[in-house]
Amino acid sequence: MSETDTENISGPIALSKSEDGEDFADTALFEEPNGYFRPEKPPSFAEHTLLSGEKLHMRLVGHNPLWGHLLWNGGQVVSEYLQQHAKDLVEDKDVLELGAGAGLPGIVCGILGARKVVITDYPDEELVENLKFNINTCEYVKTSDIGVAAEGYLWGAPLPASMSSGFDLLILADLLFNHSEHAKLLSTIRLTLKRLSAARALVFFTPYCPWLFDKDMAFFDLARQGGFVVEKVLEKVMENVMFAEDRGDELLRKTVYGFVLRWQL
Repeated sequence: MSETDTENISGPIALSKSEDGEDFADTALFEEPNGYFRPEKPPSFAEHTLLSGEKLHMRLVGHNPLWGHLLWNGGQVVSEYLQQHAKDLVEDKDVLELGAGAGLPGIVCGILGARKVVITDYPDEELVENLKFNINTCEYVKTSDIGVAAEGYLWGAPLPASMSSGFDLLILADLLFNHSEHAKLLSTIRLTLKRLSAARALVFFTPYCPWLFDKDMAFFDLARQGGFVVEKVLEKVMENVMFAEDRGDELLRKTVYGFVLRWQL
């Protein structure tokens, strides 16, 4: 399928072409005709089972053009990875999640004994309030003992005080479809990841638009150029695709890829 063949795409991005041929997210897709008001959709809930068997009930916003109304495959798989490697990656560590949506991976880190967790998404009031709801209603996170907080943050922007001291672990789950934001994502990693040999950034994603897989992967070329060592640590095929009506290679659309970034010291 060509890059311009985006008809009937319901996944995380539909592309338009600028005059110079660069593709970008068409923000007009999120606009309604004058005088039209879409009825607000109520929040929904999704269940995620921890490896211990305990179940987390995550509230999702009713609808959001930033895709915060879904529980993404990348977030679920990185949550499993965090549980499998909690001793090295999470326990007594400072953790930052970017583009968190419902905040599943960050909340899992709070459960696993992180010292501090800051869960962020675009500074949209509904998204941030929903993150706070999920933190405060999770019975397995003892917020009085562990610093778990939600905050709005725009990638690449100056850091708020809560993020200025740096983090041992960064989590980026299903964010790479934002091709135009790769440089800002990398800038944020550079600003927030502690310059320690043990510090890590986990970047997990699914190529929901398979014909743009190379553009997803271009993020890691940018990371290498920016002084990071990039290592692929996981490839997991999910049982089902997230967007069944979409086109493109079904195997790719079912696969979650996991990469780790660390400083080249």
